[in-house]
Amino acid sequence: MTRIALGVEYAGDAFEGWQSQAHGRTVQDALETALMRIAGEPVRLHCAGRTDTGVHATAQVVHFDTSAARPHSAWVRGVNAHLPPAVVIRWAVTVGEDFHARFLAYERRYRYVLFNAPTRPALLAGRVGWFHVPLDESAMARAVRHLLGSHDFTTFRAAGCQARSPVRLMHEASVRRVGDFLVFDFRADGFLHHMIRNLVGALVYVGKGRYAPEWMAEVLAARDRSLAAPTFAPDGLYLCGVSYPARWPLPGDGRIIALPQLPLI
Repeated sequence: MTRIALGVEYAGDAFEGWQSQAHGRTVQDALETALMRIAGEPVRLHCAGRTDTGVHATAQVVHFDTSAARPHSAWVRGVNAHLPPAVVIRWAVTVGEDFHARFLAYERRYRYVLFNAPTRPALLAGRVGWFHVPLDESAMARAVRHLLGSHDFTTFRAAGCQARSPVRLMHEASVRRVGDFLVFDFRADGFLHHMIRNLVGALVYVGKGRYAPEWMAEVLAARDRSLAAPTFAPDGLYLCGVSYPARWPLPGDGRIIALPQLPLI
């Protein structure tokens, strides 16, 4: 058996999440069906991080085992020929049996892109979040700094989150404005279910003046989900980086960083 790692990009609004479902309308289902056409045998994928319905990815990393001997070009161009337009394989490499897309990833990067204008977006509908009230990016930038470091993120954890521990190490958390867009970047050793969407919702509360930037530290320390803001829409959320030990022959020397291909980038 050979283990193959793939770099995958997809528009999450075209699917009902990553994880395979009986109805077959997920990213995993689309990829496994296309891979089976090339491999000539069933294929089971393992991903770096499962994404919810509506969440996008520019740098999802997956792996699978196969007995089929195919060139890397077949796993890219061949499989892409059988995929719907909203998902594409960017690269393929052969890895050792001890590689695992999920368990060996030591860091993940997410970006949330928010359109901050009086009227909703049309051309970018489903690809960016939207908030109609003007937001103070300076206050939000001060608030987000309270997230850096190791914290118990219970306040920003979904009720159904299955993670064993709510503690995560946040290496990077920032907010910046690019015209009518607000760009939120988060980099951590891992994320809880709905964690980023809940963080964005809380930062929007700060940005519209409901709370001072220091409230972010207070609500984080409270470890109480009911004290924070509602979960924000998935539309503007992108998985855009997964880091692995450099010994693996992945693009970028195992540290994958890619950004959404939007007009603001």
